[in-house]
Amino acid sequence: MNALTQYGVLFGLTLGTIGFVLCFYLLACAIGGTRSELGKDVPATAGSMSREPVWVRYHAKYYGYALLFLAFDMEMAFMYPWAVVYREEGLVALLDMGVFLAILFLGLLYGWSQGALRRQE
Repeated sequence: MNALTQYGVLFGLTLGTIGFVLCFYLLACAIGGTRSELGKDVPATAGSMSREPVWVRYHAKYYGYALLFLAFDMEMAFMYPWAVVYREEGLVALLDMGVFLAILFLGLLYGWSQGALRRQE
């Protein structure tokens, strides 16, 4: 397959996906109706009215969890394409992924040393 054919396939898949989503959206709008209720537009927590403002700030202790999640999420996002080209590239790809994982492991060790993995109450 040449590059133009690959772009054509990608464009066709994109159009097909957009058409699929639009079709189901229009079907849901046609079949399902909406009812207006008084409590639908009111912010609520666990079925009761919220006493606090809706736009509250999260405590800083959750930022460590968020950063660790992003680090391991990026690890998985890069490991899937790497697994596809591993057989073609061989040892070079293995060493590149080893360096990448070592950097992420150092981040994990730093977070662990700072207490990011400790359960907080």
